[in-house]
Amino acid sequence: MARIVMIESDDLSRDMLSRRLARRDYDVECAVDGEEGVAMVKANLPDLVLMDVSLQGIDGLEASKILKADKATMNIPIIVLTAHAMAEERDKAFEAGADGFCVKPINFQELMELMSNLLK
Repeated sequence: MARIVMIESDDLSRDMLSRRLARRDYDVECAVDGEEGVAMVKANLPDLVLMDVSLQGIDGLEASKILKADKATMNIPIIVLTAHAMAEERDKAFEAGADGFCVKPINFQELMELMSNLLK
């Protein structure tokens, strides 16, 4: 069972997505802001991170940079989740170290395929 840390500020999105992932046998832990999420990833070393961009405190892009700069977490894949679909947002996410990019509202099947590819 793959372990996932989801860093998502929106209660409804976090609840819905974490329940859907749990039904697919993923072990999901959730954080609500960037600082909590970075600490959770460093403490638990999950197999994958789902990272909202719009977070309180440090945003998802900065949190991604922090995780990719740390030897202990640099190889953990990060999928950025954002409502901003413009190409420049995608570019910013990959520059910050993202390994994948999904636009909200999340297409669950697309997310599953991306996660499967990154978890191989």
